[in-house]
Amino acid sequence: MTAREVNFDGIVGPTHNYAGLSPGNIASTQNAGQVSRPRDAALQGIEKMRLLVNTGFTQGILPPQKRPDIYFLRELGFRGTDADVLDAVARAHPRVRNAAFSASSMWAANAATVSPSADTHDNRTHFTPANLFSNLHRTLEPARTERVLLGIFHDRRRFVVHPPLPSFGPFADEGAANHSRLAHTHADPGVELFVFGRADTDDPEPAAAHRFPARQTLEASMAIARRHRLESDRVVYARQRRASIDRGVFHNDVIAVANEMTLLYHEHAFEDAARVVAELREKLGPEFAPIMVSEEQLRVEDAVATYLFNSQLLTAPRGGVVLLAPTEVRDHERARAAAESLVG
Repeated sequence: MTAREVNFDGIVGPTHNYAGLSPGNIASTQNAGQVSRPRDAALQGIEKMRLLVNTGFTQGILPPQKRPDIYFLRELGFRGTDADVLDAVARAHPRVRNAAFSASSMWAANAATVSPSADTHDNRTHFTPANLFSNLHRTLEPARTERVLLGIFHDRRRFVVHPPLPSFGPFADEGAANHSRLAHTHADPGVELFVFGRADTDDPEPAAAHRFPARQTLEASMAIARRHRLESDRVVYARQRRASIDRGVFHNDVIAVANEMTLLYHEHAFEDAARVVAELREKLGPEFAPIMVSEEQLRVEDAVATYLFNSQLLTAPRGGVVLLAPTEVRDHERARAAAESLVG
């Protein structure tokens, strides 16, 4: 089978702001109240997409969410003109106002979990939009994301766009930020790695036991694997290291990234990293190439601050590996050394 990898980026909308609405996301809370420049951010995103196109990649764009979400505010009982509604909610509930203006859809990994046709029993590409119900402002995104995906991937002979999972505790789903795929090539059947932070069967713990909440659940990951009609012997489930979540690793893509047969991960990404790596090697074969970055090489806090693992790890159309990393990686000595060791 012939396959082509298509990269989709979200784009920053005109009301993007730093409201600090995402507990556990250290960058979000530390930047709260700063001046945002949505136009500059959108242009930076377009420039990055242009770079990939010029390198030979196929590039798509996910449009920004419609903001402010006036419909959401009217559902809360605010009436009058749009200006009246915004004025009233600003006085009554400033954080709700901030949520109505906010959208994180430029982080395309949070849009949906995607299983390509090479992996699925019905040979169609499956999408499940993330329900994102861990944060109020993000719960406003899934319905529109579903409509966007249905518009782009409308050929039902080749694509299946599922609705988001129910917004209920055991099914908290953050999308591809906690999902990776490994395969010999993009056209070959692969192994899908689902990473979760909590399970419904866990013993209850007091809220004070942890600094930050665990977002993705095992039950959500298992439901998506069933929906996408994945064979059980081509799926691996891994638990996020709880201590790393409390150090700011709110999603697995903050501490691990995969492409084809390469898994780049931090020593403290998983609770049982040796078991995860061994299971992946058993299912992928001897060509599987895990690369571990140790705590000594790069502290978890520095991985969070630089977003090294939130980089794009890509196979270039003309051969070779591309690691498209944030400028923070270039400017941090240890993060830059880790990145350079990967791509040579």
